[in-house]
Amino acid sequence: MMTDNEEEKEILAWAAGYAKKHGYRLNPEEKRLESVIRGLAKNKQRFGAQYCPCRIRSGDMENDKNIVCPCIYHDQEIKEQGSCHCNLFFSEEKPG
Repeated sequence: MMTDNEEEKEILAWAAGYAKKHGYRLNPEEKRLESVIRGLAKNKQRFGAQYCPCRIRSGDMENDKNIVCPCIYHDQEIKEQGSCHCNLFFSEEKPG
């Protein structure tokens, strides 16, 4: 079993790779990024999947698969709002 720190490092590496591959960037606010990564790691350890920490699990695995990060909503949220609900992934365009 991985330690919390190892799990978080693995998820951060995955998130960075995913962001790069899909033209996104990770949250530049280090504290917020750490918080989301920690939540994903805890959910993965507790429930077996990296459920979005900002969404409520129903306990129904079929429904909850929609909120495994990256959730089914993230592309649309980034397109419309510039970031996903959890503020993990942001559009590549920098504000300004």
